[in-house]
Amino acid sequence: MSEIVRKGTRYFASLMLIIVINFILPRLMPGDPVKNLIGEDAYVSEEVMEELRAELGLNLPLSEQFTSYLSNLLHLDLGYSYHLHAPVAEILLNKMSWTLIFVGVSVVIGALLGCFLGALAGWKPDRKMSHFTGFIFVVLSCIPPYFLALLTLYIFSFKLGLFPSKGFYDTPEIGSVLHHLFLPICVMSVFSASRNFLVMRGSVIQEKEQLYALYARAKGLYNNDILFRHIIKNASLPIITLLALDFGFLFSGALFIEIIFSLNGMGVMIYNAIMGKDYPLLQGAFLVIAITVLLANMFADLLYALIDPRVRGGLDESI
Repeated sequence: MSEIVRKGTRYFASLMLIIVINFILPRLMPGDPVKNLIGEDAYVSEEVMEELRAELGLNLPLSEQFTSYLSNLLHLDLGYSYHLHAPVAEILLNKMSWTLIFVGVSVVIGALLGCFLGALAGWKPDRKMSHFTGFIFVVLSCIPPYFLALLTLYIFSFKLGLFPSKGFYDTPEIGSVLHHLFLPICVMSVFSASRNFLVMRGSVIQEKEQLYALYARAKGLYNNDILFRHIIKNASLPIITLLALDFGFLFSGALFIEIIFSLNGMGVMIYNAIMGKDYPLLQGAFLVIAITVLLANMFADLLYALIDPRVRGGLDESI
């Protein structure tokens, strides 16, 4: 039980720290949200400005603003957007569904592709094909996702005209959605696969030298049987941790790629909220992203315990 309590306390402390940072971060940005809301060309008296600040709650001390923010969170109220004039929860639900589809598909494809190719390359690292794929994935892992997105957009959209350059769809049909999301998903999947490939390759090289692999060979199992029935299960343990970390990393990278491909998802929404100093929308977006990454790490912990009996045994003993 002590292990479960320890993990629960750690995640709760992380959540509290996220809430505090999430409140402070937008307010550290330069500029006045009220002036941004009115516009630079409009002239408004200082009395009217103060009335607007009072209406938005920005005239209160930071401690009172934070108390109000916590109270709203406890009532599952993320606030009201200054610029979009709608509840933040409603806006996020609409935008985040597209981003989660985009990121989720990329994570799955990247994990499967990177793990499979990495396992083959690690099993026989001296082959020319293993050296070639290793070189390609090292190069891809060093390229920032936004640069890779700009490159593919220039080649396949502007030069060749094979794919659309912006939007989620022309018409709300599955074919149009797949056509528009093909390039963004490919970019994120390739970048995710490169990281998974390198980790899986190193893990397989290490695991194949263990005694259980030699014992499996002594029983008469062939190479592919040893790799896919024994080694790959143990070698995939570091991938679980990487996927949990990658989920947050890909989520942040997806925001930039959404801006490059003009996808009207979380990325464009956060960019507009930053430019407009829309505190409630920024707080809601950052909080939802942080909680999503936190849940991904919690799921990774549970999956790790299910796959590795040593971890599961430790949890059982603590209970």
